[in-house]
Amino acid sequence: MVAVVLLLAVLAPVLWTEAANAVDTGQIRQGASADHWAGTDNLGRDIFFRVLVATRLSVRLALLATALGVTVGLLLGTAPLLLGHRVGRVVTAGVHIAVAFPGLLLALFFAVIFGVGTTGGLLAIGLAMAPAFARLTHTMVAGVVGLDYVAAARIAGVGRLRVLFRHVLPNVAEPLVVNATVAAGNALLAFAGLSFLGLGVQSPDYDWGRLLGEGLGAIYLHPEAALAPGIAVVVAGLAFNLFGEAIAKSVGLGGRRGTPGARFRRRPRAVAEPDGSAMLVVENLSVSFPGTTPVRGVGFTMQRGDAVGIVGESGSGKSLTALSVSRLVEEPGVVEADRLSFLGADLRAGEHRRLLGTSLAMVFQDPMTSFNPTMRIGRQLAEVARRHEGMERRAATARAVDRLGAVRLADPARRARQYPHEFSGGMRQRAMIGMGLMGTPALIVADEPTTALDVTVQRQVLDLLASIRAADDVAILLISHDITVVEQVCDRVLVMYAGRIVEDLPATELRTGARHPYTKALLAAVPDMTTDRSLPLTVIPGRPADPANPPPGCAFAPRCPLADSRCVTDDPVLVESDGTRVACWHADVPVEVGDR
Repeated sequence: MVAVVLLLAVLAPVLWTEAANAVDTGQIRQGASADHWAGTDNLGRDIFFRVLVATRLSVRLALLATALGVTVGLLLGTAPLLLGHRVGRVVTAGVHIAVAFPGLLLALFFAVIFGVGTTGGLLAIGLAMAPAFARLTHTMVAGVVGLDYVAAARIAGVGRLRVLFRHVLPNVAEPLVVNATVAAGNALLAFAGLSFLGLGVQSPDYDWGRLLGEGLGAIYLHPEAALAPGIAVVVAGLAFNLFGEAIAKSVGLGGRRGTPGARFRRRPRAVAEPDGSAMLVVENLSVSFPGTTPVRGVGFTMQRGDAVGIVGESGSGKSLTALSVSRLVEEPGVVEADRLSFLGADLRAGEHRRLLGTSLAMVFQDPMTSFNPTMRIGRQLAEVARRHEGMERRAATARAVDRLGAVRLADPARRARQYPHEFSGGMRQRAMIGMGLMGTPALIVADEPTTALDVTVQRQVLDLLASIRAADDVAILLISHDITVVEQVCDRVLVMYAGRIVEDLPATELRTGARHPYTKALLAAVPDMTTDRSLPLTVIPGRPADPANPPPGCAFAPRCPLADSRCVTDDPVLVESDGTRVACWHADVPVEVGDR
């Protein structure tokens, strides 16, 4: 249908302009006949040929108005990303006000401003379409800019325009294309309406709307004069709508190849400090946002090959601690520490940029948000080697295939050519670990890497991390809410509550040597094969402390059965003893925790 409409737009003026403009005063206002299929107008001109010839101007004006509306809508909808949050809020507020008015009213308003005629109608229809398209664009873009792969691109120094065109727009293209093509059909109708009212195309030019207005005067005698241009508008609009659905499917399946990543010089890896200090040193780390400090006074060290787990309830500060170590906390978050060093590099001074992707790898909880869904897996892995190691495209692709094989993905060459949606959850997590291995990591920070996976796949992923650690002496910082997973995988366990480390002990002593009531409560809340199923599961009473308004004294005191007046007023410090650390005034006191 679109092909027929466009073909008519190209050929009809060439073939039938003379017949459409031929005046025959002897055939004025004639009805449909074998000579004139849609009758004649008030000058005896053939209405059928005039409808065919009007296809070019009608379609051209609709497409130009759609292009204008889409362009302005894209600029307004992406303003928060391109211009920053403050300017973007002002632009978005203006868009919301404009959307509150009906589109036809906006078109008439702009038509009065720009004047009667083809140019005025074009500007009126295009600008009237822009607010709705801008709001759709803003909504779609806002759902993508917060994902991990966009954050990674920003942290890597990718400019706003490249983030927009490479990582954002390809992932919102399908609904935008559908709405753009639907808008083209609507623009046909809108332009026909303006011309029908005498505000659009002016004589001697004519489009479907003008022909419709001219035929209205004789509609009771010869309805064909109005019916022919009306049918043309309906058919062309339907064609564009169906065409949009078709190309939207191709956009969704085909993906975007984009341009190859830029080459960068090879960057030297950091080396361990000559004084033999720990590989990772964190001292008095805090993370604050306006009005709250969710991480306070965290400190720990890691050597090469260590496996350290951080556990705690949701909101305890586990993930923020991991993101702080990798310096991935975005504004308005502020990371402060007395010392934050990795392989001798001061992460507070911005040296994390040359370490991310090479010596420091990050594995996120949901790999589907970490992979760009419109780029092939192999290309995304290869981008790491090209950017950080300066590899050529072919060598980087070969390494990507090798890394996919290293994480035990069958047929890695074929998998490298697939998109993220073609992988299962466990396969995507393996590919995410493979991305971390594109460099030569000394530390892998794994933030809830098994949360979204079933038990069997969890075991496989954890075994994979253990094998990587054993093979290359890679240290692992594992963040999890599952204390049993950390117990099985890690050498040491850091228990966090309300943004602080409340206990630090070897994993082998977790069951028998836990000293803090909160640690004991976490262990008691995990059912095992001996749990009496006739009784309710054990829970920790109360709710976690609010980081924006922490209670005085020990943050766990409102939920602790051992709490006394001292706990409510004095915050216990983290005290080291026999290789363990604990922050509690009643450490080692036997306690029955949890409710049934």
